[in-house]
Amino acid sequence: MARHRSREHALQLIFQWDLRHIPLEEILKGYYGSLLIREDSVAPPRPDPFAETLLRGVTDNLSAVDEQITKHAEHWRLERMPAVDRNVLRLAVYEILYTETPPAVVIDEALELARKFSGDESVHFVNGVVDAVRRERTQ
Repeated sequence: MARHRSREHALQLIFQWDLRHIPLEEILKGYYGSLLIREDSVAPPRPDPFAETLLRGVTDNLSAVDEQITKHAEHWRLERMPAVDRNVLRLAVYEILYTETPPAVVIDEALELARKFSGDESVHFVNGVVDAVRRERTQ
């Protein structure tokens, strides 16, 4: 469950970075300072190292990640995708390409994020793109 929550945090961070185009440190400061609200606590939020690792991984490898998305998202230009879908894909493709997380876990988590933050149509789209990246990587 902790990794799932970290992925949610990472998606929110990546989304902010994608829309605002400001330095990561400002994104993190704003996120921990005001955007991250924990329902179960009034204490200030603690940093989330896994979410930050995912954020930095996506941004450090953005060209390669976006190239894979573009390659496998037929008839969709990256800039025309809904921002949530684009960033769910970035997170999942980064994990498929650069981490040891089992691909099945990455795909399941991406689908849950799409379901929670986007919609049913997005779930099918995200599944198709991420699965295509996974299949190409395992060949």
